[in-house]
Amino acid sequence: MTDLTAPALRPENPRFSSGPCAKIPGFSLDLLADAPLGRSHRAAVGKSKLKEAIDLTREILNVPEGYRIGIVPGSDTGAVEMAMWTMLGARPVEMLAWESFGEGWVTDVVKQLKLDAKVKIAPYGQIVDLTTVDFDSDVVFTWNGTTSGVRLANADAIPATRQGLTICDATSAAFAMDLAWDKLDVTTFSWQKVLGGEGAHGILILSPRAVERLESYTPAWPLPKIFRLTSKGKLIEGIFVGETINTPSMLAVEDYLAALKWAKSIGGLPALIARATANAQTVWDFCAANPWLANLAENPATASTTSVCLKFTDPRITDGEAFAKAVAKRLEKAGVAYDIGAYRDAPAGLRIWCGSTVEQSDVVALMPWIAHAFHAEIAAQAQAA
Repeated sequence: MTDLTAPALRPENPRFSSGPCAKIPGFSLDLLADAPLGRSHRAAVGKSKLKEAIDLTREILNVPEGYRIGIVPGSDTGAVEMAMWTMLGARPVEMLAWESFGEGWVTDVVKQLKLDAKVKIAPYGQIVDLTTVDFDSDVVFTWNGTTSGVRLANADAIPATRQGLTICDATSAAFAMDLAWDKLDVTTFSWQKVLGGEGAHGILILSPRAVERLESYTPAWPLPKIFRLTSKGKLIEGIFVGETINTPSMLAVEDYLAALKWAKSIGGLPALIARATANAQTVWDFCAANPWLANLAENPATASTTSVCLKFTDPRITDGEAFAKAVAKRLEKAGVAYDIGAYRDAPAGLRIWCGSTVEQSDVVALMPWIAHAFHAEIAAQAQAA
């Protein structure tokens, strides 16, 4: 009989949520003491903080000169919507989706903007074959599927000579994966993901080709004020030096700055990528040693290193959804893992955030607890039968 004794070692930080994600190691509210609270974001101190955040983002992500970086409202969702509403419609459109958020962008383009887009959707655990995509069309896709645990292995299939724009939702990839800037025209993310920042703010990164589209194309539909990136046919450059469209939280900006400075202090992007990769490998090794648990991603080359999605495969499980929820509940009750149930639209299972702010020692400590909760639930199921 399997030993049901609880493991002795516990994760020091049980926060494995896929967003908002774990704060940086050693986080303290003291790190936010320099936030200019009660001051206008348009005052010199506010503008300087916002510009510093933009400049550090460029430095750590190696964003090329000539690419604009703006802080926008509405988190990653706001940034993606801003790009689609202001740029799509000039050329044919292909929509690629391999998880629920990507399918949400499909809905917005087809049903809200009413564009006759070509839609390609891959099942959970797979991605669309990019070699079948026409990049002379504008193409919208998600680099890393937060709810499906799959990602692009690389951007090799995107041609440098493309005529269309690539609009990439990179919210669970930025700061943990190597983004190919020469293949991306619009890139969006929220700092609540890999850097564990506070929610509500998005980042919008535009290539020169994206800027040219904004300045040469006027959509057929009216644009809400919050989406407008141009004035009189020219890019509003102030947005990309810290003059935000609406009022940002200077407390959240200070929190983002603290995370950026931590990222720089540990070695920048290479160190961030290495941390996420090591965390994910810990989970993958555990799955390899325990055949009752498997990665939802079918191809190891496209398995996410941030939002690692897992499925139970034991034939004794009679109700997969109920079983997975019960295991997640046991882990939360034990105080060893919070918010790791699969996303509501995804296949039943677990979702463990392995992004760069998570300590590998905590992932290592979590694995025996997953085994403990699994065997305990199997025993409870057998007893109830």
